[in-house]
Amino acid sequence: MTEFPDEHRSQPPELDVLCIGETMVMVTPEAPGALTAPGTSLRLSIGGAESNVAMSLAQFGVATGWWSRLSRDPLGRFVRDLIADHGVDVSGVRFDEARHTGLYLKDQSSGETRVTYYREGSAASAMSPADRGSLPRWRRILHLSGITPALSGTAGALVDELLRAPRAEGQRISFDINHRPALWDAREAGPRLRELAAQADIVFVGLDEANRIWQTPGPDEVRALLPRVAQLVVKDGPRAATAYVAGESFRVSTPPADVTEVVGAGDAFAAGFLAAELRGRSPQEALMIGHLAAREAIKITADVPVLPSFDALVRDAARIWGPGPATESPSPASLRRN
Repeated sequence: MTEFPDEHRSQPPELDVLCIGETMVMVTPEAPGALTAPGTSLRLSIGGAESNVAMSLAQFGVATGWWSRLSRDPLGRFVRDLIADHGVDVSGVRFDEARHTGLYLKDQSSGETRVTYYREGSAASAMSPADRGSLPRWRRILHLSGITPALSGTAGALVDELLRAPRAEGQRISFDINHRPALWDAREAGPRLRELAAQADIVFVGLDEANRIWQTPGPDEVRALLPRVAQLVVKDGPRAATAYVAGESFRVSTPPADVTEVVGAGDAFAAGFLAAELRGRSPQEALMIGHLAAREAIKITADVPVLPSFDALVRDAARIWGPGPATESPSPASLRRN
């Protein structure tokens, strides 16, 4: 593979958060409907779990960077520039012309969303441990997901190295399980994702995917599988989210919401939770902000919502849950951290 550094690369700012993972070009109908209907106008956008988190964090005023590999072609530059337009530092992105930028098509006919991916052999799948020395520096949180190790053996090896590397004081790694059945089945993904998650400091997982890959029917069973993770967040869709922190569990109910499309909700939740964490908020407050960020995401068909300010979400949380956290009282977790 021939690599070409970006000729416009600048010295990156000091980043609080660095997000690493593939972002693809997304092709959707301009208006909800069939992708191939006669006369349909198509729209180019982007989609990527880690860049979604980065763009949402940047809206909250967090100094955030995104790193990946892209092809040196118009689509690769389109991805990079659109992420940068959201206030995310992309100065570390690597370009090459031997591979393509991933692409996916979204069809929204028959009242459901169907997605077709063209990502095999993408530039991002060439991520490897050799890239580690070129990653931008980060001070507080490195955000990864379970999508990256499913892209290729070398991409998975990079995730392994990042999780196993010593953390400087104040540094933590966030890991979103993000199981994608189109990339690997549950039998293969389950043990591998558990192994990776166990090495992270903050883990996000949906109860539905946890049940699919680990056969865990409830949040406590997920905690039993990952007892040493310092902060484990289990999201149960329209019902509630539970955080296990320092031997205690905290549960916050999901607020009512109008749902247009659920894609991107988990990424917005992670961004809201991490933004609250970075501000020193309590686990209950972090869950509330996560819920409210996710509620903005499910209102729209795009993956990344235009978010209210962090302070506005804090006010919304007080209005919805009351001046004190309207949650279950902290209780001993199923398994305390040893």
